Amino acid sequence: MQKHEILLIVYFITILVLAMAVLVIFFVAFQRRKNKLLMARLSALKNFEKELAQSQIEIKEHTLKNIAWELHDNVGQLLSVANIQLSMLRSKVSEEHYEDLDETKEVVLTTLQEVRSLSKILNHDVILKNGLVGSIDVEMKRFDRLKFLNPTCKVEGNEIRLSNEQEILIFRILQEFFSNVIKHAKAKNLFVHLDYQEHFLHISVRDDGVGFITNQSQKNSGLTTMESRARLLQAEFDLSSSPGNGTELRLKCPYSYDPR
Repeated sequence: MQKHEILLIVYFITILVLAMAVLVIFFVAFQRRKNKLLMARLSALKNFEKELAQSQIEIKEHTLKNIAWELHDNVGQLLSVANIQLSMLRSKVSEEHYEDLDETKEVVLTTLQEVRSLSKILNHDVILKNGLVGSIDVEMKRFDRLKFLNPTCKVEGNEIRLSNEQEILIFRILQEFFSNVIKHAKAKNLFVHLDYQEHFLHISVRDDGVGFITNQSQKNSGLTTMESRARLLQAEFDLSSSPGNGTELRLKCPYSYDPR
């Protein structure tokens, strides 16, 4: 009788252990499946956000290209016609108006030059033709010509041509920064530094303007656009500023990346 009771106890313990083992295995399998589904969901969400950001940027690039064409073909043509008409008008007015006409003609010519220059930096085909450094140089010369501020650009290391997508994205980030400097910074100087290292391109851009409190500008569309482009580049992005101390943008971009 005692032996029978012992066997029952052993059977009960064995069944209990097996039941607990099954529960543990089920729980572990459930957690793994749950984690796998969460990872798949996060990956899908991340890919969706990348695709959305890529689509938005492609739409913006297409829009900018159309604007560039309109500026070059339509506005530029109208300014050229206006310049020709001013030249023709000069022969029909008295000499006392020559100076005024010449000044007006000079303004039209300057405007035509700036319109054509602006159309070039809006068209990504021209950016790809000039390259990143060449496109930045065009912007620096434009600022210097228009007396907006004093620009300085320094390039270290051997220049490496990046992929088309990278060069366009990097230039658009810098262009957004330049635009903010012109509109808000009240800066006298702009410094651009490109350092081509072995695996990364380090970019630093700073101004000596009024600066701002960064945590109060997080929802600024320009800053959001720069950050989204940096994420597509899989680049490290940092923007620092404080009142009275200007603003600095730092970008660390790998030479190769997966755009998907």
